[in-house]
Amino acid sequence: MDPRPALHRDALSAIPLLLSLALLNCAGLPVYAQDSEDAGGKLRIICFGAHPDDCELKAAGVGAMWAERGHHVKFVSVTNGDIGHWREAGGPLAKRRLAEVKKASEILGTTVEVLDIHDGELIPSLENRKRIIRLIREWDADLVLSHRPNDYHPDHRYTGVLVQDASFMVAVPFIVPDVPPLKKNPVFMYYTDRFTRPNPSRADVVVAIDSVMEKKLDALAEMESQFLEGGALGSKARLPATPEDKPKRVAEVRMSQGARFMRTANKYREELVDWYGEEKGKQAKFAEAFEVTEYGSQVGKEQLKKLFPFFD
Repeated sequence: MDPRPALHRDALSAIPLLLSLALLNCAGLPVYAQDSEDAGGKLRIICFGAHPDDCELKAAGVGAMWAERGHHVKFVSVTNGDIGHWREAGGPLAKRRLAEVKKASEILGTTVEVLDIHDGELIPSLENRKRIIRLIREWDADLVLSHRPNDYHPDHRYTGVLVQDASFMVAVPFIVPDVPPLKKNPVFMYYTDRFTRPNPSRADVVVAIDSVMEKKLDALAEMESQFLEGGALGSKARLPATPEDKPKRVAEVRMSQGARFMRTANKYREELVDWYGEEKGKQAKFAEAFEVTEYGSQVGKEQLKKLFPFFD
């Protein structure tokens, strides 16, 4: 066993990295460019969801809109979803759900990654916090989205906690020292939700997703295990009786999910008018909404317009 204190060992392990960074600085070279845009003028956004379908459900609209404009968008599922079905489980279900989100990603134009952590067993451990820190740094994120820490599902809650706990640490050099720390803390935001205790969601930015709603519905329809078959709380009754019945089931799912994001638009109608103006704000049919956290970089409306460049 190494007799040196853990903090001392971590500091020593980081010395080669820090010497390299110092040499780069002396040479006048950029160490880790992390401004509001990358060298090509494009944003870098990373979205965390607890399961393979959460990012797509919460942020596929804005994800597709960013991707259409050439920005870099990554969806990360923090668990592999291996108990998220009423009939299937384990490795075969994890592989199925990975294939589903890959198909959805192709439709949306996003990048996707699924971590190999069992569904229903996520804990806010130091090891998992380091995973999140590493992912945010490696993506060189300008904007980080996640669940709120209060939610009905423990995996959702702990995804929110892990991202929250990473929000300061991504800029600290002596934790996860093998990946350069971010030079500027990203903006961290939550997906909005229906939960009110201990505090309700606040919509700091609301985006009309009418232009990509069909694309979002196409992506959700690819996740058959969840939306066509009902996921963990589904049943055989959800399955199409014959192959000919499948289009009817897909149409039902598209209608129910469309109604879901109509409700979001109606709930935040005043905010839509504020962001888009009277005419466009009242015309918007579908929307996604997000809340700025108290962690990471703090921004106002003008900076949010740069991160969500959809309002002109």
